[in-house]
Amino acid sequence: MLPVDILYAQKEAWSDPNNVLESWNQSLSTPCTWFHITCNNNNSVVRIDLGHAGLSGSLISQLGELTYLQYLELQYNNISGVIPTSFSNLTNLISLDLEWNQLSGTIPASLGNLYYLKYLNLNGNMLNGSLPLEVLSLVTTGSLLEL
Repeated sequence: MLPVDILYAQKEAWSDPNNVLESWNQSLSTPCTWFHITCNNNNSVVRIDLGHAGLSGSLISQLGELTYLQYLELQYNNISGVIPTSFSNLTNLISLDLEWNQLSGTIPASLGNLYYLKYLNLNGNMLNGSLPLEVLSLVTTGSLLEL
């Protein structure tokens, strides 16, 4: 899927009572002009910044196809469901902030493969199970984990 289609599909999976995603128009060839999206010089999506946006719904697995993504900031929403295992494909991710949502299930061990990840915040969710050793190993690389 193209980034514009992935992000539009994510928009459709969310309830957006504050209309913060109003600029997300699928008829555009790129999402780089959308609010809350940042792209690099090659028009690749590198940042999604939707903290405190009042969004609810789930995260779609296709977000894992945004392989240039460096920052995924979705803190303080009402996002539910599980953290997609496809997030392990976000190998350029530097910051993953999902704090204070309604996420459940376990923390995917595959997040430990995100070698550039320096900030992981999953605090304030309904996650269960133990912290996978693979994710814990991020601490030894200088990452900040808030769980």
